[in-house]
Amino acid sequence: MPAPSVLVLDNALDHGFYRPVEHWTRLLGFEPESVYLPAAKRLPEPGRHRHVIITGSEDTITVLPAWAQAEADWIKQAAEAGTRMLGSCWGHQLIAVALSGPDSVRRSEHPEVGWFRIEVIDDDGLLPKGSFETFCSHFDEVVPGCHPDLKVLARTPACPVHAFRFGHLPIWGVQAHPEVEPEVGKEFLKGGIDKWPEHQALFEAALASPVRDSDIGRALVRNFLAF
Repeated sequence: MPAPSVLVLDNALDHGFYRPVEHWTRLLGFEPESVYLPAAKRLPEPGRHRHVIITGSEDTITVLPAWAQAEADWIKQAAEAGTRMLGSCWGHQLIAVALSGPDSVRRSEHPEVGWFRIEVIDDDGLLPKGSFETFCSHFDEVVPGCHPDLKVLARTPACPVHAFRFGHLPIWGVQAHPEVEPEVGKEFLKGGIDKWPEHQALFEAALASPVRDSDIGRALVRNFLAF
């Protein structure tokens, strides 16, 4: 059976620090097509791929560079074409910006770095039933109630929109990084101390905390590709 038509939009700024295509390839079980957006690579025609994964990024969502604005415009067109989309972390936030506008994201009052327990309100056929634990690293977040079609699927005490579905469209966002394995997460935290020295205490606290990972990545991808 041929692999599903999957495109990964790679938003990492530094592949020496974060390699999202590599992580999502592990979960998919095959190498997807990918486009590296920070290098202003050309995006394919919207609707060409049935499934699109929009990765995280070390960038902030609150001020979009030109390449990210072009990606947001593409997401809106792909949504109109019926493309199934899944955004993770920054990609989750970018979907909200694309479909709800720039006021749909804000700086997090309580950033989440490390492993967190996430409460599932509605699994929607995508998420595990009940709660799960996974890796997170974000300083921005989606604003609850930013659009009447934004349906919250999961939350934490510090982040009220940890997963969403956009209306009845096959478009989801998850604030966490389910693609990041525990050992990769530890390296990410170590690198984060140098990359964001102003948040050194936050990264060091995360490194000192126990790893709590429910390993939901493959099930999440399998559920997504079933749509």
